[in-house]
Amino acid sequence: MSTESAIRDSIDDAATTVGALWPIHSFVTANPLAGFEDRPFGEAVERAATLLGGRGYPSAKTFATALERGQIDRDILERELADADYEDDPERLLDRLAESADAENGDAEAATDQVDRVLTKWLSAFLDEGSAHWAMPNREAGFYTAFRGIAEHDSEIPDEGVVADLPEAPLEAIERVLTSYPEAQWVSILEEQLAALPGWTGLIKQRAEDEGVWQSTYPISLEGYLAARLALLDAVDATIEPSTDAVDANSADDLAQAFLRAWEATYREDLVGTVAAHSQSLDGSEASGRPDAQLVFCIDTRSEIIRRHIEETGDYETHGYAGFFGIPMRYQGYGTDVSVDACPPIVDPQYHITDFPTDDDTQARHDRWSGIRDAAEEVIEILEANAATAYGYVETAGSGYGLSLAARTLVPGRVHDLFDAASEQVPDDHEFCEPLVHHQHTYSGDLPVGLTYEEKVEYAATAFELLGFEEFSRLVVFTGHASETTNNPFDSSLDCGACAGNPGGPSARVLANICNDEAVRVELSDRGFDIPEDTVFVAAQHNTTTDEVDLFADDVPESHADDLDQLRTDLTAAREHATAERAESMGADGSVGVAETERRAADWAETRPEWGLAGNAGFVIGPRELTSGCDLDGRAFLHSYDWSTDPDGDALEAILTGPMVVTQWINTQYYFSTVDNAVYGSGSKVTQNPVGNVGVYQGNGGALMTGLPLQSLMTADDEPHHQPLRLSTVVHAPVERVTAILADHEELIQILDNDWLSLTVVDPTQDHRAFLYEESLEWTPVSERTDPRPAMMNGPAVADD
Repeated sequence: MSTESAIRDSIDDAATTVGALWPIHSFVTANPLAGFEDRPFGEAVERAATLLGGRGYPSAKTFATALERGQIDRDILERELADADYEDDPERLLDRLAESADAENGDAEAATDQVDRVLTKWLSAFLDEGSAHWAMPNREAGFYTAFRGIAEHDSEIPDEGVVADLPEAPLEAIERVLTSYPEAQWVSILEEQLAALPGWTGLIKQRAEDEGVWQSTYPISLEGYLAARLALLDAVDATIEPSTDAVDANSADDLAQAFLRAWEATYREDLVGTVAAHSQSLDGSEASGRPDAQLVFCIDTRSEIIRRHIEETGDYETHGYAGFFGIPMRYQGYGTDVSVDACPPIVDPQYHITDFPTDDDTQARHDRWSGIRDAAEEVIEILEANAATAYGYVETAGSGYGLSLAARTLVPGRVHDLFDAASEQVPDDHEFCEPLVHHQHTYSGDLPVGLTYEEKVEYAATAFELLGFEEFSRLVVFTGHASETTNNPFDSSLDCGACAGNPGGPSARVLANICNDEAVRVELSDRGFDIPEDTVFVAAQHNTTTDEVDLFADDVPESHADDLDQLRTDLTAAREHATAERAESMGADGSVGVAETERRAADWAETRPEWGLAGNAGFVIGPRELTSGCDLDGRAFLHSYDWSTDPDGDALEAILTGPMVVTQWINTQYYFSTVDNAVYGSGSKVTQNPVGNVGVYQGNGGALMTGLPLQSLMTADDEPHHQPLRLSTVVHAPVERVTAILADHEELIQILDNDWLSLTVVDPTQDHRAFLYEESLEWTPVSERTDPRPAMMNGPAVADD
């Protein structure tokens, strides 16, 4: 093997330990330790601690508070401690855990600090995605070439070593540095250098793999980054000798694992007990008749709250489905210059869907009013980017601008009302546009524009199979979701994760359009889905910040006007109850829930507009009847599934290989961002600085932060709201069917065997008994107790220091 090939292979091997990081404008939640999922969880967090310096378990203080609040069952804890050979009482053990907490890392070497400082300066300039007003020279040639061109002009870069005469090819630069070390050490050296700035490495990795417009215009690679880094390290004479790969077993970690398992088992037993008890009640139950409407929401944990309250307002049936509604598309909205992926990152887009105008008058009104709005936003952008202009503008505008600032700060609720009134003047895209769904026999880039007739039928049928639909009401509403916040760099983290951090409304519109197609419905009838003539499919979007559900019902026939009016009335009532619950969870007065959530949406100083998916801990795959009437406290993902309508297991296989994997990513990001926010999160929003429209710094520069901010997880700096638990998945299906599916997917066996999540099956064919997955496709019957506890304990845990 040539030296170049050996270096490339070493880079590929080393890169697996750093997870991809998406730009903050399209924030995608992902396991920050994804590169270690081939190892057992305990071993993975130990190795990550060595490379990244992050803690892998909640602190003793967190466990103590959870134990005090009843979130950890003492009987379960005693069992877990005994199994791990701990005999002292829990309080004494927690004292020991606190005493043996990891020592703080020492200060980094000044030479390495200098290298990091230089690299982050030029990486932020090169990777900028449209926010910088002065571009880095020669970006089109790629990062390494551009860096090579500016190196001699940067006074912070010593004119020494390899960097004094950088070769044209990055691999040659890497080779010059690595040849002083045995080839057996290359992977370890490169691994540690990639882990030195994991946020920047993760962003480079994602951008290179995505090959989107920014990468095609301004290319960067891990090879180019490593060449620059190693050359700089050589210039400052910093050692790159790899640390030992051996990881010493940490007894404190063993003890923390026992407490964590007990905490997770407490939650899991409650959830499984609820599902098993309701599973028994399904035997012999008769259909209750055609519901007034069926609403399909994203499986997102925030949907659990609004679904529960909608069901309480009338005869409504709700379902859960991944929020891209099964359509792997790249979407371009009306009047936008770029398209966005609207599907999970584990799925490649297959179609390009764009909005096209269908109403000239409404389009003209939209263009006129949106032009005024865009001009105002441009003024704000200029003010933010140019201090001299800002001072001149404020002086000219005088008291009017001051009043505007004061209103935004002091009465954001009123500002929300004003913006609502103004936005009514600007028609929404769905009022004059339709998604171009039908196949156009043209391409946008490498993707076909629209879907063929056969493809539309297949996606509609797949949706109904996954949902277990056997009956259709007069209104079937596909409800995507999006958030509403002001001055929030992390706004996309609150949008739909299944749509790659974008709003889910467009995906809902596409599926509704497909299902309203008469030709599609005829074919669906031949496949066993008899859709009544009076069934109309409607798209909608759930605002997760304010719990308003906006129905995109402009084309619904007059025959369904009364149905729509009643649904809107009931959605308003459900919103009032849901926002009251949501406001209380944020420490506000629930009696003014709607006003409080609207205030948070409009307040540009609000660091916590909503909780997002904080609290997520469970994933239930089964009929809604298994959890209907239960307050799951917005902590469970809910995916509809009926095993009896899925004889071949194809629908369940799609759920386990898709949504379950994505929810595990979400869960682990929330977990690690909570247990060590400084390493795996992004710290307080108060001290963050956005950089290049791709991420945030803490302070003035340095490492690109990789995870969620404190305010997405904590009620206060020392009191988390999110309980850091690994995901507990519960499937309602024959255990043999689940086993067969797992056997065909080694990647699922891997994350289960390595304890990245748990899986329990409630088997309706075996007297509704529950079976917990252990290892190597083996199951253990769960205790015969099926009665859930009176209430699932929630409430904040306590902060990890």
